[in-house]
Amino acid sequence: MASKRDYYEILGVGKTATDDELKKAYRKLALKYHPDRNPNDKTAEEKFKEAAEAYEVLSNKEKRERYDQFGHAGVDGQGFGGGGQGMNMDDIFSMFGDIFGGRGGFSGFSGFGGFGSERSRAGARVNKGSSLRIKVKLSLEDIEKGVEKKIKVNKYVSCKTCHGSGAKEGSESTTCSQCKGSGYITQVQRTILGNMQTQSICPTCQGEGKIIKDKCSACHGQGIVKAEDVITINIPAGVSDGMQISFSGLGNAGARNGVNGDLIVLIEELPHEEFERDGNNICHQTYITISEAILGASIEVPTLSGQAKFKIEQGMTSGKVYRLRGKGLPDVNGYGKGDLLVRVDVWVPKSYSKEEKKMLETLQKSENFKPKPTAKDKSFFDKMKNMFS
Repeated sequence: MASKRDYYEILGVGKTATDDELKKAYRKLALKYHPDRNPNDKTAEEKFKEAAEAYEVLSNKEKRERYDQFGHAGVDGQGFGGGGQGMNMDDIFSMFGDIFGGRGGFSGFSGFGGFGSERSRAGARVNKGSSLRIKVKLSLEDIEKGVEKKIKVNKYVSCKTCHGSGAKEGSESTTCSQCKGSGYITQVQRTILGNMQTQSICPTCQGEGKIIKDKCSACHGQGIVKAEDVITINIPAGVSDGMQISFSGLGNAGARNGVNGDLIVLIEELPHEEFERDGNNICHQTYITISEAILGASIEVPTLSGQAKFKIEQGMTSGKVYRLRGKGLPDVNGYGKGDLLVRVDVWVPKSYSKEEKKMLETLQKSENFKPKPTAKDKSFFDKMKNMFS
């Protein structure tokens, strides 16, 4: 059986850490390894439980003193099913909800949509709409500048008939008699360690604190209906294929005047006729004539925002790459722009006239056109070494 890790090491704090430092460290780990952020990830779930166990012990003054004196042996069998043995996710959500500003669960822990609810300041459950996921196709030109998109989607919106309340017009919701409007019920269990108090969602009102007598006929008491909606979003410059962007509050509406879910936008980058992307750089291939390669030339190439000119030196070798700085894509985090990399190849015609053939034969006989590599010219093998070094 593997030995347990030190609780202070798990939370990343020293033995003199204050209560606030412990809470901050635990909150950071809980957010990082939360199941909604790591679906079907057993490793993350175990780390989530491990952090909860460590905080449960160290946040309790008596348990912390025993742990500091005797280590794990001093707290085995104390709370959470024996120092973590048999601990489940409901235990964690119930006992550590106050870390995230709620009661009896991860209340107010929004942005992931797994629980489908949040809690109001009064403690009652507030329904949260599910996230809406869409794919947006962008050209490199869109990505270079950033773009505003208007997207037509089918999603849940607030019912106009009942204004999202779920109640029939003229009908009022009544306060739940079981939880007295709090949305949760408190239970006290007697254990060998004394009375243990737990809180859970009220089964009568499902945590909402109120009950609808007469339901709206349009939404059947849900307060939301399916409808077509037009959403306007601004996609920043520099995004890349496969990137996901979250827009808070633009997803499906929450039931009975709840909180809207998020809109998750998946970026799909469209192929470009002229360019290929390499990070924030863009690559382009162009051709010049044999005479231009020999004599040198000034050529023009396309960019994402127009045309750019640069000079080809006399005697250029086919396949040379030129870098046009700042002509690429902007970094999505604002760290400058990439470059335009232009590969210039010499175009060799596959057919030619008799006159052209005579000219080429004359050049072929010229001593000046015969290969004469110098010491500065790298051999083929040197280039191959550099490519794979």
